[in-house]
Amino acid sequence: MAAASPCAEPAGRNKPDNTAFTQQRLPAWQPLLSAGTALPLFFCAGLACLALGLGLHFSSATIRELELDYTGAPGSDQNCSSCANASGAGPGAGAGACRCSRCFDLPERFAGPVCLYYQLSNYYQNHRRYGVSRDDRQLSGDASGLSSPATECSPFRTDPQGLPVAPCGAIANSLFNDTFALYHLANGTFHPVPLDNRGISWWTDSNIKFSNPELVNGSLEAAFKGTAKPLNWPQAAYMLDAGNPNNTGFINEDFIVWMRTAALPTFRKLYRRVREGNFSSGLPQGTYCLDITYNYPVLSFQGTKKVIFSTVSWMGGKNPFLGIVYLVFGSACILTGFVMLAVHIKFQKQNQMDVE
Repeated sequence: MAAASPCAEPAGRNKPDNTAFTQQRLPAWQPLLSAGTALPLFFCAGLACLALGLGLHFSSATIRELELDYTGAPGSDQNCSSCANASGAGPGAGAGACRCSRCFDLPERFAGPVCLYYQLSNYYQNHRRYGVSRDDRQLSGDASGLSSPATECSPFRTDPQGLPVAPCGAIANSLFNDTFALYHLANGTFHPVPLDNRGISWWTDSNIKFSNPELVNGSLEAAFKGTAKPLNWPQAAYMLDAGNPNNTGFINEDFIVWMRTAALPTFRKLYRRVREGNFSSGLPQGTYCLDITYNYPVLSFQGTKKVIFSTVSWMGGKNPFLGIVYLVFGSACILTGFVMLAVHIKFQKQNQMDVE
């Protein structure tokens, strides 16, 4: 008999330990679905979805909205028509910007807080090249992002002189720049309605994703030295709401709201809230005028612009779709349960006869 090779591995060396875990002898539980367990699940899930759907539907129905179209398309009777061909100067346009107004009657009281949105249509922020045209490293305040923006920002990465653009990219360059001021008619006089711009962006955006670069000698302007403003902006980022150091540069609330791109071609973004002064409880019924600084052109791509006043509820803004989805799903669960119950009753006697 030949001698065993000294290099051969001892028998059973790779054998797992003889434990319940390694030998897969752990106790297990596997549900055996029967009519007695499946039917209650379908009926309970259906009733829960119906209850939630009804709550969402009626909550959405209590939300009040008022839409004002101010596109100023040719042939419309809006006084914004003369501004419709404006070239769009960028955020914070100066005295040369075109201005128009829309007066309207509020048929009922809007309980506060009232949200003021702007809505754009036929605007594809979900386009792939548009959506990636930004530099998150730059927007987080990284100094290297200011001097060397990401290549995804091209062709809005540098200005004609070769200076890096801050903020770079197509999203920032196309920042929505119309502004609004609301007035309420009382005792024959129009009184301004205070519009609050605090907290209009997502908390995670304004506190985590967006940050200004470190100040140089206490100056934000010095921190942006050596960079250029976006092509369509009339002024640099550090001049956005320059009087408020907590709302300028990359942490400007309007800028942050715009940088969160929309998934659909028709979208609305929060502009302001009405929740201060004499209007803290809402907007009373009456006559209002909305003064508009018209900067943003939309007719070139057959788009439209609207201002929307909306109340809110525990579920947020108006969204009838969510309630309808729950109602349809709950109804489908209950209908399926009844079908399964009928099948169970029909074949139950036959199964008993087969057993006998």
